Amino acid sequence: MRLVPFQSLLFSLLVACASSRLAGEPLPISSTLQVGFVIVDGVYDTELTAPFDVFQHTVFHAQPGMRVFTVAPRLEPVRTFEGLRLLPDYTLTSAPPIDVLVVPSAEHSMDSDLENSELIAWVKSTGQHARFVLSLCDGAFVLARAGLLDGRAATTFPSDIPRFRALFAASVDVREGVSFVHDGLAITSVGGAKSFDAALYLCELLYGAEAARGIASGLVIDWELDRVQHVVAD
Repeated sequence: MRLVPFQSLLFSLLVACASSRLAGEPLPISSTLQVGFVIVDGVYDTELTAPFDVFQHTVFHAQPGMRVFTVAPRLEPVRTFEGLRLLPDYTLTSAPPIDVLVVPSAEHSMDSDLENSELIAWVKSTGQHARFVLSLCDGAFVLARAGLLDGRAATTFPSDIPRFRALFAASVDVREGVSFVHDGLAITSVGGAKSFDAALYLCELLYGAEAARGIASGLVIDWELDRVQHVVAD
């Protein structure tokens, strides 16, 4: 069941004041969060597996944690850019309601994926009902095309900043020189190995610093949010 408008407004207010909360103090979470990863042909391994790994490990450090799954246009195997073959859990039409929508970068995130009206419409509708949307690397282009970054600060893969500005400067406040940007419901990451940063940040926001450090320790990551260059927009 999707969030009704009052619930969405309430959670938006909680997110809006998150930057003023005490460090490490988690947001109130009362049920398992459904986390859907969009996968298409050419999806990049790191931008998919880094946040997937982090979010899957929440169940060992927080109760309730997250349930992670993949969503693709069809149930046929998806081939990653690096050659892995993945079997999606759901299609765009069969996916359950999603609390956290994750859009990893893919080979065509800057071109043909932006012209895929079915994909963009689904990302827009799903993202509008989600508590958070998270992009990694060029996944930000998909979020921007879906209108989910309108009026927000965001970032993307460093060398693709000029193209991001060229396409979306009128609607997006493009930032650079940071690992990730959080503005309202949207968290955008530069991707690559930094994909872990954005995912751990969301875990810390939702479950607290101790849980985030526990997840990071299990992945042999030395996690301290204060050491990560990031922007939390006002």
